[in-house]
Amino acid sequence: MKERLLQQAGREYAPWQRLLALAALAPVFIVLLPTALIRGSARLDRVLHLPRLPGGGLLQMLGGLMSAAGWLLGMWSNAAEFELGRGTPVPLMATQRLVVEPPFTYTRNPMALGAILMYLGVALLRRSLAGVGIVSTAAAALLVYIKRVEEHEMAARFGQEYLAYRERTPFLLPRLRAYRNTSTTNAG
Repeated sequence: MKERLLQQAGREYAPWQRLLALAALAPVFIVLLPTALIRGSARLDRVLHLPRLPGGGLLQMLGGLMSAAGWLLGMWSNAAEFELGRGTPVPLMATQRLVVEPPFTYTRNPMALGAILMYLGVALLRRSLAGVGIVSTAAAALLVYIKRVEEHEMAARFGQEYLAYRERTPFLLPRLRAYRNTSTTNAG
């Protein structure tokens, strides 16, 4: 199985084929999943008699910002994989080179981070407790999959280059650089 996966991942596709795959999958992630989340979480909220999340307009503003930021991060990640990696996020059209340029310099999984932010933002926009639960559960499953499957595949495909990248780049949440005050003060 692993050898077959590596063989499949080694096949490079023409730009038009990769673009077609992205165009086919975009409606799923940008329209169908958010719509299913909105409808499914509303139904679960009603069935389970869950209260709406507090916060009103402020919470919805935060949700809108998170959704927009997540969408932008996802698009940026897709573009980097397409242009720099000569692949797509679709495993059958895997990148042909390890992408270590932005946004992949900040986190090894900017696309996952973008998706989590976008869908969590949708749940907050709807003020849905069930939506937050659904997104949190799906995010946990996605992150376990990435850790247990994708990281091993990347190590097998890119070897030491990936291992070095993994060592210096955070898994999901970007590191905030610590501020260092290099000036000295003279207490006198």
